[in-house]
Amino acid sequence: MITWLIENTATIIICAVLIAIVAAIIIGMIKNKKNGKSSCRCGCSSCPMSSSCHTKSKKK
Repeated sequence: MITWLIENTATIIICAVLIAIVAAIIIGMIKNKKNGKSSCRCGCSSCPMSSSCHTKSKKK
């Protein structure tokens, strides 16, 4: 088992870094969604789906 870990250390480290990056992106998207920001970053004024995307904020 230890031999396998030693042989694959670089792969394990790269996978851990990639998992951390993906987790950070997902957490950022969740925070933006909770703050009412759009995920596409281009604004909702010209978006045809804006009425279905932000139904909670328009009901207030």
